[in-house]
Amino acid sequence: MSLNVSFRELAPQFSPMTQADVDLVMELEPRCFPSPWSASTYRHELRNRRASYWVVRPGPDVPPSAAPPILGYGGLWLLGEEAHITTIAVHPEWHRRHLGEWLLLRLIGVARAGEARLVTLEVRMHNAPAIALYTKLRFEQVGIRKGYYQDTGEDARLLTLFGLHRPEVWQRLEERRRAIETGG
Repeated sequence: MSLNVSFRELAPQFSPMTQADVDLVMELEPRCFPSPWSASTYRHELRNRRASYWVVRPGPDVPPSAAPPILGYGGLWLLGEEAHITTIAVHPEWHRRHLGEWLLLRLIGVARAGEARLVTLEVRMHNAPAIALYTKLRFEQVGIRKGYYQDTGEDARLLTLFGLHRPEVWQRLEERRRAIETGG
């Protein structure tokens, strides 16, 4: 794989996750998380009417030898005016290309389209890169979930992005997404 491919050259595509994608997601899941979800969990989530799962693929002009078939994936639950991001991951060899930020912004767009006014998520207390990204997008820590991660007993920070319905919040997020897409 060519790891020198930029975001613009990848021309990533954001599309709904299908049952056919689960095997590819399962190849990434243990590389991205210390306690990976099972294929049956994803298959169940894809049938959950409140859930919305997405994959990021390389654009159609990217040769299969240049990038994996799935660069990242994420999902959320729509719960009235709240969306809860359940998972978000980027292929470990494709970090530092703004794929995670772009995927998160796209998931936030799905939440807004579903009339959510806020987005929540949990993150490991010591996951500094993820916390930096969420802080950059103005998620706020609203709580701590003690012993949340069963594999280590580590606490989770509960973060929330407020005001998706407010034009100034949405405009800022959309400007960032566009800047990523144009290389800015």
